Amino acid sequence: MGTVGLNFGSPTSGQGFDVSSTVSSIMANLQGVETPWKTQLSALEAQDTTISSLGTLFSSLSNDMSSLTDLTGILAQKTGSSSDTNALSLTAADATAVAGTHTVTVTNLAQTSSGYLAPIVNASAKLSGSITLAAGDGQAQTITLNSSNNTLAGLAAAINSSGAGITASVLTDSNVSRLSLVSGTSGAAGQISVLSNTISAATDPTLKFTAGNTGGSQNSSGTLTTVAGASDILTGDISIKVGTGTAVDVVVGAVPSGGAAANTIYTGSGVNTLAGVASAIKNANIGVTANVATNSDGSQSLSIVSNTAGTAGNLTVQSNLADTTTALGYISSTAGKDAALTIDGVALTSSSNTVTNLIPGVTFQLLAPSATESDNSLEQIQVVIGNDNTDVESAINQFVSDYNALISGVNTQEGDNSSGVPLPLFGSPTLTLLQQQLLSGLNTANPNGSLDPITTGLNTTLSGSMSIAVGGTTENVVVGAAPGTPAANTVYTGSGANSLSDLAAAINKANVGVTAGVVTSDGQQTLTLLSATAGSNGALSVNSSIVATSDTPLTFTDSNTTSTKAADSGTLTAIPGTDALTGSISIQVGSGAAQTVDVPTGSGENTLMGLAAAITSAKIGVSASVSMSDNQSTLTITSDTVGSAGALTVTPNVLDTTTLSNQTLGYVNSSDINSLTSLGISVNNDGSLTLDASSLDSVLNSDYSSVVGFFQNANGWGQGFSKMLTDTGTGSPTGVLSLASSSNSSIESTLNADISREQSYISAEQSSLTTELNSANQIMEQLPTELDGVNELYSAITGYNQQTNG
Repeated sequence: MGTVGLNFGSPTSGQGFDVSSTVSSIMANLQGVETPWKTQLSALEAQDTTISSLGTLFSSLSNDMSSLTDLTGILAQKTGSSSDTNALSLTAADATAVAGTHTVTVTNLAQTSSGYLAPIVNASAKLSGSITLAAGDGQAQTITLNSSNNTLAGLAAAINSSGAGITASVLTDSNVSRLSLVSGTSGAAGQISVLSNTISAATDPTLKFTAGNTGGSQNSSGTLTTVAGASDILTGDISIKVGTGTAVDVVVGAVPSGGAAANTIYTGSGVNTLAGVASAIKNANIGVTANVATNSDGSQSLSIVSNTAGTAGNLTVQSNLADTTTALGYISSTAGKDAALTIDGVALTSSSNTVTNLIPGVTFQLLAPSATESDNSLEQIQVVIGNDNTDVESAINQFVSDYNALISGVNTQEGDNSSGVPLPLFGSPTLTLLQQQLLSGLNTANPNGSLDPITTGLNTTLSGSMSIAVGGTTENVVVGAAPGTPAANTVYTGSGANSLSDLAAAINKANVGVTAGVVTSDGQQTLTLLSATAGSNGALSVNSSIVATSDTPLTFTDSNTTSTKAADSGTLTAIPGTDALTGSISIQVGSGAAQTVDVPTGSGENTLMGLAAAITSAKIGVSASVSMSDNQSTLTITSDTVGSAGALTVTPNVLDTTTLSNQTLGYVNSSDINSLTSLGISVNNDGSLTLDASSLDSVLNSDYSSVVGFFQNANGWGQGFSKMLTDTGTGSPTGVLSLASSSNSSIESTLNADISREQSYISAEQSSLTTELNSANQIMEQLPTELDGVNELYSAITGYNQQTNG
């Protein structure tokens, strides 16, 4: 630290000194204490920036791996095509679909049952009656009309809300309206049945006559208002006059009992339709022709044409006819029908033209029957389901690119920046750990398969044997001691060697080109097998009859009683009452502390009865009892406190060592790929990756399932590498980068606190020193005046320096 002095020339000059610069110099020395702290803080903040940047790169790489390890991700996606998209269109292929080619022939499409009620002219006409209808085997529903629903629209709404499984709607064109019915279930199973129908419409409109041709060289003509249909019931009469002739009245109905009126004809008893009126007009011989025309929608109209041309045949028509009632009978337009098709020669049906899972995992749409070939056979449509190699290659290429960005970001920290200053993580153990973790993760070998997992902590022992074949060599592995004459091509775990680790050691000792290991995760152990030869030449063939024999764990079933009048209780798994137990049980009552009760170890006491007695005698707010049924004993634990305050939380760690459970450990082959090299990915000297796209494409085409297993098998490379990324980056609080960031944050907090305290001290010192120096400066400035006064006083006393000559 430098020194600070006061530079004010002659002390008696009266000039004093520069207080501000003096204080600044002194403060600069004090602030020098902060310099190493601030330097360290800047270095840590630079590290934080780098750690954050690397964390982002780790996150990107983790996302890449997630797309490959997700069971429904990119490796599960499928592509599909149809050789005739006019007849069959592929809609979707999910993760369960298997790549392959299927032959499909479509005989006929599915049809949905539909129909309609007879039309009426006036959509608002009042309806009456009832209708009972059903779709397929569904429950029949009866709709009875009343003032709230006695129109076509009201009837449609009533049908739609009835639960009949039928959709009703009102369709209206230029002439008539009708009620359309469509089954909610396609195919034969949705056939609409109208079990009874008395619906009718009271229309009662007057049928007006509209004149057409009149006079001239043409015959006079005209038409009556259209009626809904042939069954419409008419009343009233129509008067027809030709030229200057006598008008003739045509009356709907029978001749009255008093006789026919003059110039009047009658349609006849019960003859009350438009066709009946036309027939009566024809038969009257009054010089006109009457014809009924039926339109495409079922409606009818009556035309009247004079038989005499010119003005002499002009028609004068007065209609008093009325359409009083229309019976709305049901007409089936489309019968429900299942689609008929063959897939790979197997005849199948589908109630819908959207066909799902007839080819497992595949959905396609039937659009038309197969075309007829020249030999009258039906066209065979080729449906091809393929793996989505293009997107998988893109995902793996993205993984390689993001990995290279990460390893480059890590490696860069080993050098200096452009100014020759070491980069923030240079020499940091964090950097070394990152490099080790990444390279270790890349080089981890992928097991080709594994035995079924077993639960740890159950005193499990193994028995039985397994055979392993690879590259033409087969070896048997037997759990137990070797006999006097060992079998050929057989290794033995040894006497008492009956664990997974012992089995793995025996397999490795067999030296058949297979490496065995034991993986422990989430309370389970698994034996994995890794072939020494990559690809199909190193494919493993394993037959396992290994049996795992374990103690039986007891579980607790809680009644979850929270009633204010009852106490919570629960039971342990029922077992024979004399079975020997081991372990302990944790019991918590309400919000109290959990208490642990050990199974008694004394002979005859290590049973359910002994455990019950130990629980009760522990006096922890519960009682325990044992009941027996069908040679099985059940231990019941009951809280001493009713309601939620006495709710039980019981965690048993009790094993039945007498009644054991057996599990045959089957072998699951997951992949023939044991390293990234098999995917065409090589590791360069700087740790970066290079992808050979043609090699990747080849393995995707030849052994796609092994690629899936490589990334997605529970013990495979993909899952392990993903976990490494989480454990190394910022995705886990215990990750390398997370710990480094946390450590920096702690040090930074301490440094900032130290700097803050030092700055507070300096600020106080600066204020105090400024005050003191200002005071001293004032004294220095006043010193000449003070000295002059002293001189004058001295001269007055001593006469020194006085002018003798005045």
